Amino acid sequence: MDILCESVRKTYGAHVALEDVSFTTDFAHTLALIGPSGGGKSTLLRILAGLEIPDTGTVSLGGQAMIFQESWMHTYRVRVGIVFQSYNLFPHLTAMENVWLPLRHVHRLPDAEQRALAALDRFRMADHAGKKPSELSGGQRQRVAIARALAADPEVLFMDEPTAALDPE
Repeated sequence: MDILCESVRKTYGAHVALEDVSFTTDFAHTLALIGPSGGGKSTLLRILAGLEIPDTGTVSLGGQAMIFQESWMHTYRVRVGIVFQSYNLFPHLTAMENVWLPLRHVHRLPDAEQRALAALDRFRMADHAGKKPSELSGGQRQRVAIARALAADPEVLFMDEPTAALDPE
């Protein structure tokens, strides 16, 4: 898979999160982005995942230029998975519902419940499927977030500090 960024800039009001980011890389399995806190890594991942739109610049993934228009982005987003640094679980839903919801309503998979349970089981969270995020430890929340991202079998998986709350095992 290759990623190409050319002159990418992203601001939030007066704050410049990314300034003239340009790089190209080709990777077969895993690519790590390392840098200082506040250096724009999360912003760049959100752009690559199609969740943020750069102010300027171009981005290509797998040889296909990203078109930052909602109709194209929706089709793109169903091909990628993302694990957020802060989990981004819905607090009013159970672990099972957090995994099941995108499978059913975004991916429209008929076997959404089975996939969700299998993903939770893969991360030893099946016994906690009925618990809400507030009833889970940080590591358990992160495992639910990873299960949610992997359950749809994405082509590309973007992970923002995925092991921060996890035990070494």
